[in-house]
Amino acid sequence: MTTVPFSMRIEEDLKADLKQEAKRVDRPASYLASRAISDYLARQKLERELLLGRMEEAEAGVFVSEDRVTAWVDSWFTDTELPRPEADIFPRKS
Repeated sequence: MTTVPFSMRIEEDLKADLKQEAKRVDRPASYLASRAISDYLARQKLERELLLGRMEEAEAGVFVSEDRVTAWVDSWFTDTELPRPEADIFPRKS
């Protein structure tokens, strides 16, 4: 992939940390910054797609019940943690 110049202002401490990490992993700081931006944008895209999908489900009347969510949250940090609950409320068919 072709690269193009891009400049931006960052805080001194952040630049120092970036340079230190680049030296530690023997990569250019610009490579690490580019990877960080790429990873951030990929996460944002995924979160947006998931949210839009959940909004479509909600508009269609598909939900996870409060009881299932509560049971799931109550199981966090226990030896019997439950998997993320699946939808159990669906629109009635006429």
